[in-house]
Amino acid sequence: MEPDALVQLEAVAFSRRSRLILSDISWRINPNQHWVLLGANGSGKTSLLRILTGYEWPTTGSVSVLGRRFGQCDIPRLRTRIGWVSSAEQPLLSGWDPAIDIVVSGLDGAMAVYRAIQPDEWKRAEDSLAAVGAAGIALQRFDTLSQGEQQRVLIARALINRPRLLVLDEPCAGLDPAARERFLADLTAMAAGPDAPAVLLVTHHVEEILPWMSHVLLLKNGRIAAAGPIAEVLNSATVGEAFECRCDLARSNGRYHLKISL
Repeated sequence: MEPDALVQLEAVAFSRRSRLILSDISWRINPNQHWVLLGANGSGKTSLLRILTGYEWPTTGSVSVLGRRFGQCDIPRLRTRIGWVSSAEQPLLSGWDPAIDIVVSGLDGAMAVYRAIQPDEWKRAEDSLAAVGAAGIALQRFDTLSQGEQQRVLIARALINRPRLLVLDEPCAGLDPAARERFLADLTAMAAGPDAPAVLLVTHHVEEILPWMSHVLLLKNGRIAAAGPIAEVLNSATVGEAFECRCDLARSNGRYHLKISL
């Protein structure tokens, strides 16, 4: 792994039941970079995330995250240093628990609290909620919160261990337009903090790419279609290739908009 890289994948391929899902993925995330992983449904985004977080193992190639090479490190322990927010988490959490309990369960990477929590740990949970604009809902039951509020709680849970990398797997899925914009505003405020982690946002909506995000990787059929600084890589041609359509990508006030021609 090259010095200081947060993530480095070299020639990664992944097959399942003889089906090739990812092929020839070489990718590096450096500190102070915020990446967008963009691609159509079925392009391999989720498989790539599961490899990056150690829930799947590449068929070939090497993976290093936060200075640890997979196969030579304790993967469960490493996961506590990677913040990961996915809709797959929500059904596994107890809706009866207050939001702050959901957050504090992230200390051990568990789905609930199974031990005595120390005062300084509760304080860390409160600080994590405050960082995403959710301090006022700390004592509310998780299943009484709106979907947008639940997403903020899940991000606070991911932040409690002060990760160097925060992975957001389609965090705006299911949010209405107003809730999405509130969520993105909270994310912007969090990312501006002095100790904010590098962010990897996974989406298939260019509208969710925020002005402070620096790099993009476009996946198509399990391969890298384009990767690099957003200003250099993201355009009508590369997006059209990734989504297999004719399109017009425009930018105004720092945000992208996409018009599809069928």
